[in-house]
Amino acid sequence: MTSPPVVDHVHENGSQLVELLPATNDEHGGIIVDMKEAMEPATFSMVLRASISQWKRQGKKGVWIKLPIKLVNLVETAVKEGFWYHHAEPHYLMLVCWIAETTSTIPANATHRVGIGAVVLKDGNEGEDIFEAAVREVKEETGVSHQFVVDTEFSEILAFGQSHKTFFDKSDLLFLCMMRPLSFDIQKQELEIEAAQWMPFEEYAAQPFIQKHGLSKCITNICSAKLQGNYSGFSPRPTTSFFSNNSSYLYLNSWDLS
Repeated sequence: MTSPPVVDHVHENGSQLVELLPATNDEHGGIIVDMKEAMEPATFSMVLRASISQWKRQGKKGVWIKLPIKLVNLVETAVKEGFWYHHAEPHYLMLVCWIAETTSTIPANATHRVGIGAVVLKDGNEGEDIFEAAVREVKEETGVSHQFVVDTEFSEILAFGQSHKTFFDKSDLLFLCMMRPLSFDIQKQELEIEAAQWMPFEEYAAQPFIQKHGLSKCITNICSAKLQGNYSGFSPRPTTSFFSNNSSYLYLNSWDLS
């Protein structure tokens, strides 16, 4: 195992070499610290500050610190350095801090993680409904400036899936939504995506990585069937909850129901 890097850290008592916290990179430009060994709060504070300074210079965004219950004495120190509680499980606490200059994109904790995948075809956050989330997600990912954003309207849920023990060991629900564009110019969201463009569906589906990836291949098959009129998805129908009079939506196949 590679030892953590050592940096020259300047603090109130002068300059000294400090070994940074052991950390790994996450998939979103952040850092994950999985604390294992005991450490005095004063030492932890100095090492944490030195580590954050180094990670900022590296352009890192969010920092996650996983503290086992036996190291709960370090929580107060982390909070004083700007960390906050993200979630807690029987054997550990997860703290997080956004260190980048940009707006935080740290997700909220939940028992389930809901992912929205939107397919925009040109053929004609908490308390947020699926179809509203799909519209927002497309708008956020394709830009911020209103005159360039691809505005869309929700059409149908084409499919949904479920997996377990994924994001922070929670269940993951994925909804694939069909959208219709209301505008066509794109300004991509620089922080989270590499490229965005319109292309013929056949060209998109023929890309090697689409053909090789099981989920992507399944999605293109569904979209192809939809374009050919051989597939009906699920549309929202306003209703009321079983447990209260609050309004909600039931997603159903209205084509076969009529």
